[in-house]
Amino acid sequence: MVSQLPVNEQLDAFQEVLSRNEVLTEVLSRSASLGLPGWYLTAGCLFQTVWNAVTSQVPGDGIKDYDLFYFDATDLSWEAEDAVIQSAKHVFADIPVEVEIRNEARVHLWYEEKFGTPCPAHLSTEDAIDSFAATTCCLGVRLEPGGRWRVYAPHGLSDVFNLVVRPNPVLAPRAVYEAKASRWLRQWPELTVLPWPTAATSPLQSA
Repeated sequence: MVSQLPVNEQLDAFQEVLSRNEVLTEVLSRSASLGLPGWYLTAGCLFQTVWNAVTSQVPGDGIKDYDLFYFDATDLSWEAEDAVIQSAKHVFADIPVEVEIRNEARVHLWYEEKFGTPCPAHLSTEDAIDSFAATTCCLGVRLEPGGRWRVYAPHGLSDVFNLVVRPNPVLAPRAVYEAKASRWLRQWPELTVLPWPTAATSPLQSA
């Protein structure tokens, strides 16, 4: 099992599996050309590619979109973020997937209105990735100069390869976690979805 390999070998296996998704590698390559500060390709396109490999599905099946995060606190206006989005549309125009671009420095400005809970201002893209509703989502990959892969995985890769969805109750509300888990189960019924911790159960006790 990949999850029982040493960490460096897990990283090698992770990169090998992601490389089977030709759309992902193309999005990754073109994202690097944008020169966005602190960028990562993140979340579903990564762990769902692994799930597809583990469950013998086509690499890109069930992937709704490809999330591209960056961090630019020098201009928090929507106009500045939209300028990046519009410019990138030309870069990804011939790729048959939606690439969703977001400046994580701005998330605190709209998060509460959308999700009903305040969001402290993120300090980096990594900080934003840390706040995903499930620890399984907390992944980021980008290409460094020379083509080296940089992988951010604060909770490791074992759960991803073991098809375990684990709650991360640091920001997103329970309803967000449960809605995502329900949608994922329809595509990957092999998943083990761990329950959201109750008030009497801390995240450490539920792990």
